[in-house]
Order: sequence, then C-alpha cells, then structure tokens
Amino acid sequence: MLDHLTYTAPEPKVIAGARGDWELVIGLEVHAQVASNAKLFSGASTTFGAEPNSNVSFVDAAMPGMLPVINEFCVEQAVRTGLGLKADINLFSAFDRKNYFYPDLPQGYQISQLYHPIVGEGEVFVDMAPGVARRVRIERIHLEQDAGKSIHDMDPALSFVDLNRTGVALMEIVSRPDIRGPEEAAAYVAKLRQIMRYLGTCDGNMQNGNLRADVNVSVCKPGDYERFRETGDFSVLGTRCEIKNMNSMRFIQAAIEYEARRQIAIIEDGGKIVQETRLYDPDKGETRSMRSKEEAHDYRYFPDPDLLPLEIEQAWVDDIAGSMPELPDEKKARFVKELGLSEYDAGVLTAEVENADFFEAVAEGRDGKQAANWVINELFGRLNKEGLTIADSPVSAAQLGGVLDLIGSGEISGKMAKDLFEIVWTEGGDPAEIAQARGMKQVTDLGAIEAAVDGIIAANPAQVEKARANPKLAGWFTGQVLKATGGKANPAAVNEMVAKKLGL
Repeated sequence: MLDHLTYTAPEPKVIAGARGDWELVIGLEVHAQVASNAKLFSGASTTFGAEPNSNVSFVDAAMPGMLPVINEFCVEQAVRTGLGLKADINLFSAFDRKNYFYPDLPQGYQISQLYHPIVGEGEVFVDMAPGVARRVRIERIHLEQDAGKSIHDMDPALSFVDLNRTGVALMEIVSRPDIRGPEEAAAYVAKLRQIMRYLGTCDGNMQNGNLRADVNVSVCKPGDYERFRETGDFSVLGTRCEIKNMNSMRFIQAAIEYEARRQIAIIEDGGKIVQETRLYDPDKGETRSMRSKEEAHDYRYFPDPDLLPLEIEQAWVDDIAGSMPELPDEKKARFVKELGLSEYDAGVLTAEVENADFFEAVAEGRDGKQAANWVINELFGRLNKEGLTIADSPVSAAQLGGVLDLIGSGEISGKMAKDLFEIVWTEGGDPAEIAQARGMKQVTDLGAIEAAVDGIIAANPAQVEKARANPKLAGWFTGQVLKATGGKANPAAVNEMVAKKLGL
C-alpha cells in the first residue's frame, strides 16, 4: 500500500426500496484491446478505420488448413499489464475453444483462456477522493480474440459483416465483486485505463471500442455482503445480471443505477431475478433483456488442439518487470513528496501520462508548485477552452519553462507572464526573445525605481503623512509607481524602495 493513500473499506451505496434498504454488489469484466500492430494469432493489421474486411488474413477468415500462431508481443503486453496490477504471472497457461455461435467470427468459436489464464490474482487501488483509495481485487486476466462487427442498418433486408476486428487481441480483466456503487465502478474502469495507458498496453479509446466493460450487478440486504466476505458464499449476494459492452463511464453509472432499481422493484413485488445478459439503451436510460445468462458448460469449452500450452520463463518476466515505467500511483506520490504538490494537483497532473510527462519537462530544475500552477490553470485551462489535448498544445514544455524562467529571474511580472503566454500561444517563438523585442521586461534598475518613487512622494505630501500613520496605505505608492512605469517596475523592488523612503 502506498504511504500517501488512506485505504478505506468499500462503502456500499444504499438504495431505499419500498420495503427497506438495499445495497449494490458489482463486479466487472473489462475487455481491453492489446496495443499491438498485429492480431493475436495472425499478422493482419489492427489499424482502426480501415476499409471493411481489408485487415483480414486467411487465419482470421478461417480458411481450411489455416492454423493460429501466437503473437509473442501480445503475451508480453498481457504480462506487463499483470505486473502493473500487482498480479501473479502464471508461467503456464493454455488456450481453450469457447464454442458459441458468432455470426461475425468465421471459425464458429472463440479462442480464449478459461482453465489456465496468463495472469492470476492482483489488485487495483481506486482513487475516490484526494488521498483516499479503495482496494478492488483482480481475479484474473486472460487473453482472447475479439469478434468482428455485424452491421444491420445498411440494407432493409440484409446484414453485413466487417471482419477487421476479428482476431484482434483482447485482455479480459475480471474483478472480484468488490465494487459497491456506480461511481466506484466508473472510477475503477478509469483507473484501469490510466494504468494501461501508462504501460502502453492499451490505448483506452472507449469510443473506438478498444476498452469495453461487462457489468455484473446484484442487490442484497445490508449485512449480506459482509457475510459473503466471511464465508465466500455467493448465494447471499443475490442473483446477478450482466450488462454487456459498456463503453462510456457515464453510461456505466446510469446502467448500474437503473438495473439496481429494476431488481429491487422485482424482488419487493415478490418476483425473482433471472440471471441473464442485458443491454443498456442510453436513449431510454434503461436496460433490456438480451439473452439468458450462459454458464461455462453452455459454451462447451475444451483445450484448443491447434495451440500448445504457453510456457514462459521467469527470467523473461523479470526482464519485462525491469522495463516497467513509473506507474500513476507512484508518480503521484513522488510529486507530492518531492515537489510539494497537493494531492489534488498531483492527481490532475498524473491523470494522463502525456500530461505528467509535459509537467515534468516544465518542472525540471524549476519550482514545482509554480510549474504545477501554470500547467493546470493557464495551460490546461486554455486547452479545455479550445477543445485541445496536450498533444495539440501550441505552447511546448520548453516554451512554458522559458516563461517561468523569466518570472524566476525577476525580468517579468506575473501579469506580464500571462501576456507573454498569450503571445506564445498565438504566435509562437522564444519567450525571452519576445519579451526583449517587445519591451516587456521589468524595470529592475534601482536608480530608475528610486527616481519614480521620489517623484510620487514629492507630489503627494498628504498621502505620505497618512502612510506613515498607517503603513498599510503604503501600497498606494507602489500602485502609483507601477502605473507611472507602465507596469514594468519590479513590484518587490518598488515595495522595498517605498518602505525605505517613507521610513516604515
């Protein structure tokens, strides 16, 4: 456990039914597309947006005699993900055939891992508030191939099939039923996405379907979940329903909320929950039945005869572990400890790996708090306003660092720095050269400042007496000097000179 986090036991969301309170129990199966240029068992491209059926090899199309060959890089990516989730890496794993009718999977079965997954038990700490995290246990991660895409809206009488996704490598990350509310479920998916983006094992693009979640929801009475944790008896948790293919954090929360209330209403009316697979309709804000929930025996799993068991060496796993990047929790802790950032600021800066890298480049050799303030407030604020990402920023880390250097040397004031930032944003260029060419640098010549102070004091004897009687009024002189110098006089030098001249 990281020392900057406070672990709290899961706090259930309580929903008041007509006949009493109910609690939610949630488990997720997250399907993450492996970041790889080739598919799991073929060399076909995984490029998104290609012409339909253009990224299809003979293996993907299940042509006679075509045999799958494991993509070693996809295995490496799964191992790296497991290490990032502090999970056990299984040196022995095997692939199974999941027999089920897939209209968009030509071979008629899916190659997956049921009995011997590549990754075992792990854990994720889900950030719920600054400095507070909850632990969600990972049951397993297994590799499997994705199916294609059926298209039903191009012809009134026909359906079309695009096999480009067929055979793309997926990591299915299965959680324990440790999640107790809609917000926590969305935060859990967000944390998985963050970790995998840091690792480079999944790009996390939910819009393209590269990260999807199947959400299992059940309801129970207060106290039942604690009995489950003590006994391991799943029956006390109630019958679960699975909501398939959720690819939006907002929809995940809405679907859980609706599904929980639907189940509560059925139970309180004397009915029973039927274990089934459901879909969420975002237009109606409700779930609807898709099919009865299948169990493992319904898929008639058996070891895939075309693929040997996967045996990997511990030394290979150790090499992968040695190349692991700094993960978000560790980076956040370092920002707090070494740079003196608040938990909130460190969380904002580490939310995306690109943002964290940009900030570190700006903060290198400079004041961390000042760098964080400028990156979060000025840069991120402007990016959000313009609808841009950090990759599209017109201001580079080196340019923003140059602005901070001018502030640190006293050559420009904070107000000047904002004006300079605006110029760099719109026109580009070197901040120091711009400040010099446009006369933006502060007046630091003490002789010039002293002359300006003397002039203001001489012209305002009544105000001098008031300031000597009440030193708080000395700020008036500073303001007048700054006004007289066009805002270019160094405020700190002016304040010091005014105090000296007034004898304060």
